[in-house]
Amino acid sequence: MRIPFVDLQSQHLSLKKELDKAISKTIASSSFLRGPEVHLFEENFSRISQSKHCISCANGTDALYIAMKALGLGPGDEVITVANSWISTSESISQTGARVVFCDNRNDDFLLDVSKVKDLISEKTRGIIPVHLFGQAVDMDPLLKIAQEHNLWVLEDCAQAHIASYNGKLVGTFGDAATFSFYPGKNLGAMGDAGCIVTKSNDLAEHMALFARHGGKGIHKIEGINSRMDGLQAAILNVKIPHLGRWTQLRREAAQIYNQLLVDVEQITSPVEHAGNKHVYHLYVIKAENRNELKEYLKQNGVSTVINYPVALPFLEAYRYLKLDQNDYINAYYNQSRILSLPIFPEINYQQQEFVVNLIKKFYS
Repeated sequence: MRIPFVDLQSQHLSLKKELDKAISKTIASSSFLRGPEVHLFEENFSRISQSKHCISCANGTDALYIAMKALGLGPGDEVITVANSWISTSESISQTGARVVFCDNRNDDFLLDVSKVKDLISEKTRGIIPVHLFGQAVDMDPLLKIAQEHNLWVLEDCAQAHIASYNGKLVGTFGDAATFSFYPGKNLGAMGDAGCIVTKSNDLAEHMALFARHGGKGIHKIEGINSRMDGLQAAILNVKIPHLGRWTQLRREAAQIYNQLLVDVEQITSPVEHAGNKHVYHLYVIKAENRNELKEYLKQNGVSTVINYPVALPFLEAYRYLKLDQNDYINAYYNQSRILSLPIFPEINYQQQEFVVNLIKKFYS
């Protein structure tokens, strides 16, 4: 048996007729940039994310940059974010001219350790970017309290957490704005790059839309960038949006199966889902003893796994100039040699999961 990390082909085949129709319609109308499918996507995603405004853009990384520019971030400013994430979060801060300040993650769920944020705030701090990593929400209530006390904006990075929730409220609805990625492997994925920003602020929405589209068309109110959603990607996402709720439930069920099958494997720590959270399991991330050897063993036996992420952000060569102390990121450092993401996707079945876990048990026996 061969088990992929993500099975995009199965998802594509299940929607092939709808996707082919949507793509053909877009080609026939030559609506390749912006156009009716993009407008429809913005309406659809506003609805499912329970947001007032949705501003589509080219990808999730652009979404972060556009949002921060609209929030006024620039040289001399600082932004606090988590030490373990994909580099899009931190590099977007740097690209505005601001300085990234890393905060360690909690050991049990890999999420931003909100209890450590206050000590990192300086007179230069302008905002905080919580990353709802792997599909689970950061502890937003205390984070928002800290932000309000220090007059800081909050930009939620929801790239891995479509329709995840915290105490009954969807991620993306807590901060000043929130960003999403629709990279093909995401829970809601396009067939190429795509992203968006959501916000409840009329002023932010207007500025972000202008900035993402050259500052206007013909008569440019500001200098901006070129970050428009592809009409074909919007059409594809419009087909997929109605299925997101069902796919999310299937991911959650698959996660529970892994939890049950792995319960007696002492060398494995399964993901923690905190009370009040609805984890959408973009990734099913375990902590494993002898992680590298286990990964290779699974590969040799037909199971694809991924390490998200093999080096935590403060320890990357890209951030050597910050001269950071490893002791300030104990959990990020500890987990980077233990984390391993197992295959999870809506179409995965019990037999596949049992095969994966039996191999894990065989490895440790």
